[in-house]
Amino acid sequence: MKHILKILTLLLAFSVIWIILLETSVIPRTYTWLLPVYLIVSLGCYGLLMVGVGLMLFPTCPQDAVLLQKDIIEAKEFLKDKGVDVGSDRERTLL
Repeated sequence: MKHILKILTLLLAFSVIWIILLETSVIPRTYTWLLPVYLIVSLGCYGLLMVGVGLMLFPTCPQDAVLLQKDIIEAKEFLKDKGVDVGSDRERTLL
């Protein structure tokens, strides 16, 4: 909920600034009308940049990998007890 309030507050602040710029004509009116488009394009670029940085700096978690492997083995054993073939042979899956 806090995130939504932050976003709404920023949106409201931007709208007020935009309306003030439209009314006072500090910036030429043709540029002022394009400010929302510039904002959306800038936010898109920022989002792509953050995704790219996140992918480049993707943390490895060896402890979590070990826990995940244990969970997989446990799930395979559980399904095998229930009579479900999980294809535990690696050669069979490659063929």
